[in-house]
Amino acid sequence: MIRAEANGAAAPTGIVVPRVPAQESARTAGAHAGTGTGVGAGRAGEPATGRRVTVAVYAADPVLHVGVVHQLRQRPEIELVDEERPDGAQVSLVAVDSVDDETVALLRRLRHDSRTRTGLVVGTFESGDALQRAIECGVTAVLRRAEADQDRLLRLVLALAKGEGVLPGDLLARLLHHVGSLQRSALDPNASSLSTLTPREAEMLRLVSEGLDTAEIARKTSYSERTVKNVLHEVITRLQLRNRTHAVGFALRNGLI
Repeated sequence: MIRAEANGAAAPTGIVVPRVPAQESARTAGAHAGTGTGVGAGRAGEPATGRRVTVAVYAADPVLHVGVVHQLRQRPEIELVDEERPDGAQVSLVAVDSVDDETVALLRRLRHDSRTRTGLVVGTFESGDALQRAIECGVTAVLRRAEADQDRLLRLVLALAKGEGVLPGDLLARLLHHVGSLQRSALDPNASSLSTLTPREAEMLRLVSEGLDTAEIARKTSYSERTVKNVLHEVITRLQLRNRTHAVGFALRNGLI
């Protein structure tokens, strides 16, 4: 036998369903909605609003562009938009082999759009300076291309959409070391740092340390002998050293070559 309670609920005989006041019922329903367990809650991994994250993908390499787009298109949390008409995409994802001048120009252009946050999928950073340039251009999340599977790409995009930063531990250590070197150089102009020598200067000093003369360095580097002399003279003068031998010893002691 089933009997109805005063509040309209039905229960088996002998079990009493307590009366729940209307206002208490409303409060309970509101609490469930607030915790995200109600009907309006989004799928796991989606932003709390349930709306998809709009993403524009930028890649000069067509194959790389297709690969990233293919990975993200399969995810219901993502809505891809045309990079030619991004219209305020929440996330701009730039995929490149390395951070060159063309990449920097694109990152700087994206930085001027306050509506988007920029992530970088990169093959390699050739130096701490390249990583710093990317950060200065507004990149707040980085993922190596070799690790860019679908799940990691999704986590990167969702982190960007929530205003979070993502940087692999070893790249963070490299960035901090590079910034520390720059700060030491600024405090003491005579102090050595990884940014003291340009790649060309470091290469020429390495060749000097191997015993090559000016003509041999010129042939090795495809520069004229005059250029080699000017570069080495600039290093010696800037670092206030006596000669090439002193410059090589200085660079070796301070880990610059």
